[in-house]
Amino acid sequence: MRTVEAIIQPSGEVQLVEPVHADHQGHILTFDIGAGFRPASRMARPLRIEHPGGWYHLTSRGNERRAIFRDDRDRTHFLELLENMVERFDLRLHCFVLMDNHYHLIVELRRPNLSRALQWLNLGYSAWFNRRHDRVGHLFQGRFKSVLFSGPASALELSRYVHLNPVRVGALGLGKRQRAASRAGAATAPDPKQVGERLERLRGYQWSSYRAYIGSGPSPDWLECGEIGRMQRGRKAERREQYRQYVEEAIREGLETAGVWRELKEGTILGSERFVQGVRDRLTGDRQEQRAAARLKQEKLDWRGLIAAAERLKGERWERLRERHGDSTRDMLLYIGQRRCGMKLKELAAQSGLESYGAVAMAIKRYGRKLARDAGEVARMDDIIEMLNVKM
Repeated sequence: MRTVEAIIQPSGEVQLVEPVHADHQGHILTFDIGAGFRPASRMARPLRIEHPGGWYHLTSRGNERRAIFRDDRDRTHFLELLENMVERFDLRLHCFVLMDNHYHLIVELRRPNLSRALQWLNLGYSAWFNRRHDRVGHLFQGRFKSVLFSGPASALELSRYVHLNPVRVGALGLGKRQRAASRAGAATAPDPKQVGERLERLRGYQWSSYRAYIGSGPSPDWLECGEIGRMQRGRKAERREQYRQYVEEAIREGLETAGVWRELKEGTILGSERFVQGVRDRLTGDRQEQRAAARLKQEKLDWRGLIAAAERLKGERWERLRERHGDSTRDMLLYIGQRRCGMKLKELAAQSGLESYGAVAMAIKRYGRKLARDAGEVARMDDIIEMLNVKM
């Protein structure tokens, strides 16, 4: 497996290069390709877009969901590498959190070098980790995941999502099933003891940037807290307090913060239609070389797209799926169509063949209750969403 990158020139021409020689004003798309690469027939991996000034949410997970941090020495060394990465690749690090088997970062690029920076980070840490723990093999599960988002417009909410990771666990009542119940509106309010445990965990967790944001922990030079912090009003101490209240409100009220991903497109771009259109306008090239780029130029996902995803996942035609007694696929698609794709109830009724939008609303509510009690159903819905975002 080798890597090439594609520079989008100011003229709109897409140039495949190996190695990369983009100037600081270029925009880069990254592909992983095999030795027998044929642009006309090879299905590309998800689109990766790099441009100066871009804001990105980044995450990388341990192989087979295993731990990438076994103790505090591992975590400390990773932070040392983050500091080095910020200086070496001239980027701004706005937020971070280290969990046992994955990490999250929010970064802002000054140069189109995201892939090189994250490859340097992950490879460097993997080699050090393997030597220290006397192991061999891949530490991370595939390539890192990146989402380009609309900078300040989404940064505040995304920073809250990142900083709440330490409390988004089953032991504190915020596991996968409980979060699904919250999304479906079926969750109960957390009791005071549970709220206190969550707040204690959040405020005491030293492996994230949250303590730096609220002023209860050190703020290293390589961490940029000011940009997001200035989205609050008042003096520095007042902004810190406002940010603390903003994040901790989600804990006290049991809010589900995953709604920030509602505008995710192709698994790689997050923002308003206007923001996505701006990205679309910069993307050109052969549809078969980079299918994700072509998909971004298409219209918003419709009911037929949802059906196509369900057919691929189930391996059956829609006509059979929708008539099967007890199968929840139709309700799942209605739920995704309304909650994730922004489709109207009346539109869903017409497309699905239900007699009224009231019947659609009841089906969506019924499926929400199913999500709240069935972790397997949550996993099946996640598979559909993954396919919609990346693979269709």
